[in-house]
Amino acid sequence: MPESPSSRTVKWHPWPVILLAAGTAAGQSPGTGVEQSRRVDFARQVAPIFEQRCLACHGPALQQGGLRLDDGQAALKGAYSGPVIVPGKRSASRLYRLVAGLDADLAMPPGDGRLPARDVETLGDWIDQGAIWPATRAHERVSQAGSEHWAFRPVRRPSLPDVNDRSWSRNPIDRFVMRRLEAEGIEPSVPALPQILARRVSLDLTGLPPPKPAASYPSDPSAEAYEALVDELLESPHFGERWAIQWLDLARYADSDGYEKDSVRPHAWRWRQWVIDALNDDMPFDRFTLEQIAGDTLEGATADQQAATGFLRNGLKNREGGVKIEQFRFEETVDRTNTIGTVWLGLTVGCAQCHDHKYDPISQRDYYRLFAFLNNIEEVAVPAPLPGEMGPYLSELPAYLARRAELLEANRVYELQPEWERKMVLAADNPGKWTDWDHALDAVQKYMDNGERLVRKPRSERTHREQTTLEDHFIKNYHRVISKELWKELGWVELRSELLRLRAETPDLSYARAVADAEPPRQTHIHLRGVWNDTGVPVNTGTPEVLPPLDLGGSNPRVALAEWLVSRENPLTARVVVNRLWQEYFGRGIVPTADDFGTRSPGPSHPELLDWLAAEFMDSGWSLKHIHRLILTSETYRQSSAGRPDIVERDPDNVLLARQRRLRLSAELIRDAALQASGLLNPEVGGPSVRPPQPAGVSDLAYAGSVTWHPSTGRDLYRRGLYTFLQRTVLHPQLVNFDMPDRTAANCNRERSNTPLQALNLLNDPVFLEAARALAAQVLQSNPQDDRAAVREAFRRCLSRSPEDSEERHLLEYLAQQQVVFEDEPESAEVFMPIAIEGVGRPRAAAWAGLSSVLLNLDEFITRE
Repeated sequence: MPESPSSRTVKWHPWPVILLAAGTAAGQSPGTGVEQSRRVDFARQVAPIFEQRCLACHGPALQQGGLRLDDGQAALKGAYSGPVIVPGKRSASRLYRLVAGLDADLAMPPGDGRLPARDVETLGDWIDQGAIWPATRAHERVSQAGSEHWAFRPVRRPSLPDVNDRSWSRNPIDRFVMRRLEAEGIEPSVPALPQILARRVSLDLTGLPPPKPAASYPSDPSAEAYEALVDELLESPHFGERWAIQWLDLARYADSDGYEKDSVRPHAWRWRQWVIDALNDDMPFDRFTLEQIAGDTLEGATADQQAATGFLRNGLKNREGGVKIEQFRFEETVDRTNTIGTVWLGLTVGCAQCHDHKYDPISQRDYYRLFAFLNNIEEVAVPAPLPGEMGPYLSELPAYLARRAELLEANRVYELQPEWERKMVLAADNPGKWTDWDHALDAVQKYMDNGERLVRKPRSERTHREQTTLEDHFIKNYHRVISKELWKELGWVELRSELLRLRAETPDLSYARAVADAEPPRQTHIHLRGVWNDTGVPVNTGTPEVLPPLDLGGSNPRVALAEWLVSRENPLTARVVVNRLWQEYFGRGIVPTADDFGTRSPGPSHPELLDWLAAEFMDSGWSLKHIHRLILTSETYRQSSAGRPDIVERDPDNVLLARQRRLRLSAELIRDAALQASGLLNPEVGGPSVRPPQPAGVSDLAYAGSVTWHPSTGRDLYRRGLYTFLQRTVLHPQLVNFDMPDRTAANCNRERSNTPLQALNLLNDPVFLEAARALAAQVLQSNPQDDRAAVREAFRRCLSRSPEDSEERHLLEYLAQQQVVFEDEPESAEVFMPIAIEGVGRPRAAAWAGLSSVLLNLDEFITRE
């Protein structure tokens, strides 16, 4: 039977449960004096009508009125244009009048699916006899059963388990792992070699090969030296860059809107900057949560706290002509709701947008109560200057505004714009009356955030940035209501060019994409079948009933939501977060489904370890760095990643953690490693996104030539992969080849594929070729005459270890072979190695560039051992 939308709005249990519960109460005395033999039996006669005919699915009026068919008391309270069911009076009961077709405005079910007369009469008799509908407590039993699921139980810190071999354990993590290994009769692996461990921990914490101070660790591989290395890396400014990548995946960050227009978001990076700084500062995760969900509402909110709410602005934005503004606002709110459900709760709450969740105790009503926290959001842009920006901006602003005013006055902008604004408002108030002005209004609504609201705002109340934004739009789009010929005669093509030049030459502030609360607040409704314009009963803010309740306590709703997410009573957030950290270090979470802790999840491999980490996380003051350090200093993490033939069949996925895992670096880090090894990396932290070179024709794949890609210049060419501009419709091919997600939705776990295209990318991509040439130049300048010493230096730069004798011999043989080839083909040598190195012949330099390319293409180079 199709699901009842009205029952979906509150409960999630199946009809058979309801009928079973109802059947236990059938035959109760109605207290009306009717003989038992004449009674209508609810379970045998009435409930099957509801089930088989599915009245609620065909009665939108009753759905919107709040009729629920899963609980007797609730069903009898529903109302729409009068009581739905009036016990003892069929003629006064809306339900009976609809199924009997007594009201001309609406019949149910509609069309040819009308109820047989005998069923109509049965319902009428049942109502006349008192409408005895046993109050099923099925939903309570189901909710209680759902709360027994491991993820919904409160987090309790377990005691450390006893193990036979305590000598292996360096911290509590190891005790939980060892207990499982001993139960399986498996020995843990030996520790990784010091040079491998140093590279591993450096890549894991900073995304870069070990810094020079770390080179001393392999010569002193004591526990104290290793912990000092971990502490050093945790304090590196590159820590925030490495771990921001995971959060950007979760937050679906990109530098453009997506969809057809895929417009650029010039200030999206300001939120990314906030994330990097927050992670470097070890901002407590509860505060990290609060500022991203409700930073704008905090008393005296700073620019950074407002910028933090850019988390809620990272979804796609549809600016296509004809898109209904309210429809896409609804879809953006759905995206925000689903993202919060995934990122903090680890639940597929989005499955309840259209109906009760099929597997988890999340009703459609639960979904829209959560949706209500975000339904009042308005999108805004706020000044968020970085250090050093404000002074130059303020000093140049008066001259800029004066020169701009001269240009606008001379070109009649001030004369023509007020009438244009007036007609924009008229068009908004009279849709369909003037098609040309409707077209112009559509552009205002789509191309400017809150464009219609800005047009309606009196000029005296606009900020100068709002005014200049509106002026720029007017100048560019006035041709929509006049002919293009007249528009060109105004000279506004040249005016736009002059304004753009003036803007580019004037210091500006960084802005942030943020949110604010709308006034007046919006009322949230359940959306029937998840349709944006088909609303049912109203709902208020709330959280899933299976989880601990939320008390608004007079707080701003988004503040209350953020505090609830990171409350000690919430059983999910701490588990979800530490599980994702674990996944990054071991390639698999303690719960393998990092995005789904619901009833379909296979559950944790080490449940007590998960709860111990979650409790430790909260007790540490929500310190992420504390959990990082615990994991990194465990013996479990420090194990060798070498294959284990003795357990390969018993534990192919390393669930038992009897060894470490070799993990290919993520897309951004592969590029970073090549730039670092070659000495090209620009280590500057933060700032706007950059555009490294990419193959010709990639941008042409975007819709109608809407994307242009002008490569950055100078040191910006060598920024870390984290800062590569992400154009949603045409992502940079190197990032795509190495499995960076498309960032359209929250992503909790990147795939790691192995394709021939990846090898071709490493061999032929301009950045990797340039890195190979730079690496060759670096080692030849240090060792102009000693190839053996140069090989060892290049090897250490790339792999953080010295080559074995056989590796060194093979590389020297390859070098000699390549030098012969280039001596026979001097023109090829010039092309392959355009850099001249003093004292080194071009064929030898080209051979060295080839050898460097080999090193940068090694599996070991792109892998964290």
